[in-house]
Amino acid sequence: MIPDSSKFAPLGKPKRIWAVGAVHGDVGRLSTLHDRLASHFTAGDRLVYLGNFIGRAPAIIETVDELLGFRREALALPGMMVTDLVYLRGAQEEMWQKLLQLQFAPNPPEVLSWMLGQGLEATLTAYGGRPEEGLKAARDGAVQLTRWTNRLREAIRSADGHNNLYTVLKRAAFCDSGVLLVSAGLDIERPLAAQGDSFWWGGGRFSAIDQPYETFNRVVRGYDATNAGVRITDHTASLDGGCGRGGTLAAALFAADGTMLELIEA
Repeated sequence: MIPDSSKFAPLGKPKRIWAVGAVHGDVGRLSTLHDRLASHFTAGDRLVYLGNFIGRAPAIIETVDELLGFRREALALPGMMVTDLVYLRGAQEEMWQKLLQLQFAPNPPEVLSWMLGQGLEATLTAYGGRPEEGLKAARDGAVQLTRWTNRLREAIRSADGHNNLYTVLKRAAFCDSGVLLVSAGLDIERPLAAQGDSFWWGGGRFSAIDQPYETFNRVVRGYDATNAGVRITDHTASLDGGCGRGGTLAAALFAADGTMLELIEA
């Protein structure tokens, strides 16, 4: 079964595929990586950001602006199409969207406290929110909480292009000839279309993948909760260099069949 294109990004028949690991708000390393990519990226390539570009480090607004700026530059190249650049939903983006709907959560104070502890405070602060105000609104009930989340929504809309980017996030990207790109992992016992939130929370068994998954020779992810660094095996590539947590930002270049051609870190 072909996955729903509103949730998944089919990459067609690319010449090459660039995959960028978790950024976590480190705009300096992202800018440096973009400078290096600019001289290598050509029409026919695909560029996939593997989620978690927000959260943890403080420069969230600047990071999203950098993503949008490079997008404009890439799309200005002859032959480039909008679908050649893909942005995946990671745990940070998933939590951010859940926070904007916090009034519908069964226990808002507990949920908000947990998300803040997972690195979301940096994104909340960047868009003008204050954790203590959110926690108070969560305790005061749905009406106050809705007003608080509405202010955050307005802050996102006031940042040029940010809301549009958050609305086009995909669960995974894939190339029929052999490569699957996800944010953190997947459940190898379940089919692609039935993964659900395994893509951003299911990284625990990623290192156990030792054979092709369905038709995919290689599964590529951008975030490793254990912060074990960049790791490449015969059938996987984990591109989390620890960016936003004191480490590097990694990107890798793949052929359509999943063969890794190049690895760079900023």
